[in-house]
Amino acid sequence: MTTRGSRSEKVKRIFQQFDANRDGGLNREEMAALVVAVNPRVKFSDEQISAILDEVFRTYGEFIDGEKGLTFDGLLRTYDDGAGDVDRDFDALGLELKPSEDKNGISQASEEAASSSSVADERVMEPHKKQRTAAWAASPNHGIVFDDTWQLVDDLEILINRLKMKQMKDGKIKNDNSDVFSDPGWSRELGPSSEISDKRVIWDEFSPDYAAFVKELGVLRSRADRARSRAEAFDGQMAIGRVLYEHYLFKEALVSFKRACELTPFDVKPHFRAGNCLYVLGMHSEAKAEFLLALEAAEAGGNQWAYLLPQIHVNLGIALEGEGMVLGACEHYREAAILCPTHFRALKLLGSALFGVGEYKAAVKALEEAIYMKNDYADAHCDLASALHAMGDDENAIKEFQKAIDLKPGHVDALYNLGGLYMDMGRYQRASEMYTRVLAVCPNHWRAQLNKAVSLLGAGETEDAKKALKEALKMTNRVELHDAIAHLKQLQKRKLRGNGNGNGEAAFITIEPSKFKVVGEKTTLRPELAIALDIRNFQRITRLNRCEVEQIKKEMNEGDVPISYSGSGMPEKSIRKASLEGILHKLLSFLKPETFVGAVKAINQKILCVLDESESGRVDLGMFFAVLAPLCGGSADKRKQIAYESLLWRPVNEGTTQIKKSDAQKYIKLLRTIYIPTHGISEILEIHGETENSLVSSTEFIAMFDDQEWGFSIMSTLLKLESGDRSRHGRHVCATCRYPIIGSRFKETKGHFSLCSQCYSEGKVPSSSKQEEYRFKEYANESEAVKDKCLWFGSKGSPAGS
Repeated sequence: MTTRGSRSEKVKRIFQQFDANRDGGLNREEMAALVVAVNPRVKFSDEQISAILDEVFRTYGEFIDGEKGLTFDGLLRTYDDGAGDVDRDFDALGLELKPSEDKNGISQASEEAASSSSVADERVMEPHKKQRTAAWAASPNHGIVFDDTWQLVDDLEILINRLKMKQMKDGKIKNDNSDVFSDPGWSRELGPSSEISDKRVIWDEFSPDYAAFVKELGVLRSRADRARSRAEAFDGQMAIGRVLYEHYLFKEALVSFKRACELTPFDVKPHFRAGNCLYVLGMHSEAKAEFLLALEAAEAGGNQWAYLLPQIHVNLGIALEGEGMVLGACEHYREAAILCPTHFRALKLLGSALFGVGEYKAAVKALEEAIYMKNDYADAHCDLASALHAMGDDENAIKEFQKAIDLKPGHVDALYNLGGLYMDMGRYQRASEMYTRVLAVCPNHWRAQLNKAVSLLGAGETEDAKKALKEALKMTNRVELHDAIAHLKQLQKRKLRGNGNGNGEAAFITIEPSKFKVVGEKTTLRPELAIALDIRNFQRITRLNRCEVEQIKKEMNEGDVPISYSGSGMPEKSIRKASLEGILHKLLSFLKPETFVGAVKAINQKILCVLDESESGRVDLGMFFAVLAPLCGGSADKRKQIAYESLLWRPVNEGTTQIKKSDAQKYIKLLRTIYIPTHGISEILEIHGETENSLVSSTEFIAMFDDQEWGFSIMSTLLKLESGDRSRHGRHVCATCRYPIIGSRFKETKGHFSLCSQCYSEGKVPSSSKQEEYRFKEYANESEAVKDKCLWFGSKGSPAGS
């Protein structure tokens, strides 16, 4: 990691390189040359260059020295604020570090080294007071202001060094190995943008040494509070917090930043730094609150905080992602990129977030822009590869994954995702190699171990797959592992009997729908089941069935959504997608952040893209609630009633107790378009010219909803899946996929084999059971099958007894 000393020297060398007239400043012409030189892959227009220079000279006006231009301190500040990457620019220019002497004959390299030496040694260097601690302390505006604060910092550095020496001696200090994963693009502070993904110290907070340190730290804080003025007390607390933060003592730093917030509530800096601490400590909601306060203060402060606004937006976005609020994060990343066009981290984060909500084309565009600005950005290459794979461009996805791995050989995300790509392509041996490399870096990565077993199974290496599954079982006791082991045993039995293809997979054939017949009225038709299974899968991803439908009614009653007007002039309660995400967060409050992200992605891809057909970024909230209601928890009648009330809640139906028939028709067709794949958007277009304004009661609406041909009658099949798709059938396994049957079992009455719901819906039967026609009977559970068997034996035995 670049030290502050070498960092400052690199900035100085860059400054000297472009200060062509040696006047100690970079004028517009010299700055333009610098911008172009450090971004060789970006083709700037004259207008873009002019806009960038206007922003720099406006934001850093205090560092502009008349006609000379931007001073060295100003250039250093731009890098400190995250406007560029010092190491990348230095390397791009092909510069080298050379010791240089200042006007006093002091070597700059040794001077910078001295600034990071121990406090005890630095005290000998009087009167160079500002060399006694990190360079941030001397920087304008957010550095140390009062002389007495320097004494506090010196004493704190001594306490920290003492604690470090004791814990190192006792072997209590640990190093974090988090740098093998994708970094979050996080900028820890107002200064150098080194990420928290860098290796850092983890202190032992339960040792007596640490308790003694905290006690002595309390004395220092009290000294700061006893300062002669509120401003000096604020300066002391901020400096203490900053030093603690630099040494990864986040809990203690937070205490000082919070105290600084109390002293000066409307200052941006303490809220921003408190937010950083809270995020690192995993307190994402609290971090978000602090960043919002910082943003409010910065926007109210005018140009004074313009340089910091992009980073506030970035860190606020990251905090929102920590809560699972990815659509909201996208808005802040976009804002950061607009405010600072060269902010490659903002673009990378935007691309990653867009990928997270399924907007792949936009994600690719943002990630490619980030890579143009920083070609060695491994995490951007990794996420670009994932987006390309999602779009079906596997060839280029492999290249991008490989670039990420070349830049960071132990990149777990790139290795794991490349393994998944190879699995999708059927290249099981290569997939197994990738998962093996993941396990070499993270031995307890149970998903990699499970996928390694599956890839080995696909490659025909059954024994190795069995060993890998057993290893995965040691790591976790999840039910899918037990199912995978049962599946492996079934395949092994078939292989021993000589049935199936060469790699142990049972061969199957796909039968056309007309040859599938049903026995009894309760047996679900194959096409109907396929649609219901797709909806049920969407329910599982979103967990909507765990959200009681009454919660939608509560949200309508309590929410305050202003009325707006659509392009056609119709009043509606429309809402931005990011705000809608906040409502979903309340409805699905029981979900963990990572699961909520998956739910939002599914909803965005399946529902929002249809409701927002004009791509305005806004959605009719009443229609959204109505579309959601049939999939939420509750009885069928209650779901239909809430759907009706959601349509009634829309401004177009305000003041009436019934809805317009045209609205009901549009709603039903939206439902079918969204949830039934065989019905496209053309159905919606048909009703745009609807002029019928007759009203529909709740009873009439339900009749329209339940219509077998034009309604949403599929909901009855969905309810059957909800109630029984977790039931197991003893030792019965699917004759096609060989997995234990969960949910309904479909028994073929002539061939006497059973299929799971998925294989039945896809028309897959064992190749050994070829028939002209297949007749299936559905059993929701084994008690039904036993009862049916008893009735069959009874009917067989009755004539003999007569």
